[in-house]
Amino acid sequence: MGKSSLLNAIVGQRAARVSATPGKTRALNAFAVDQAYYLLDLPGYGYARAPKEERAGFRRLVEGALGRSALAGVIWLLDIRHDLSEDDLHMRDLLSGTGVRTLAALTKGDKLPRGTARKREAELAAELEFDDDQLVLTSAKTGAGVPELREAIAALTGKAAG
Repeated sequence: MGKSSLLNAIVGQRAARVSATPGKTRALNAFAVDQAYYLLDLPGYGYARAPKEERAGFRRLVEGALGRSALAGVIWLLDIRHDLSEDDLHMRDLLSGTGVRTLAALTKGDKLPRGTARKREAELAAELEFDDDQLVLTSAKTGAGVPELREAIAALTGKAAG
């Protein structure tokens, strides 16, 4: 359960199509959340199975979305089980350079023992140079962290979904 599953958990309904195969999102998809705000679902910029040219197009799409004047912030999904890739470090630097407020939703928190997940969360906060309140440990499968992520999004946007 990845990005689309977590997006569905956030909005409380099946909004994004979930696939058993990762990396199916190929375009920018917008989802209205209770007429309060929109969530933009973008392709995974570093997904390894996409051809290099296609990944470059994903990067341009992400960079274009970051330039939108109405953008309230970014919820950046990272699988807690994996080390940061070169693409992740590039994204960290890009986000830092734009000044866009960013939350990291650490996905698949159910896949690690609680203590290991908390340790990994602290490691990622240090690597990303994020404050503790910029990371939320989540699991779309169990729902863990989803209410906290909704609260963080409400704080980020200044609008609570109802």
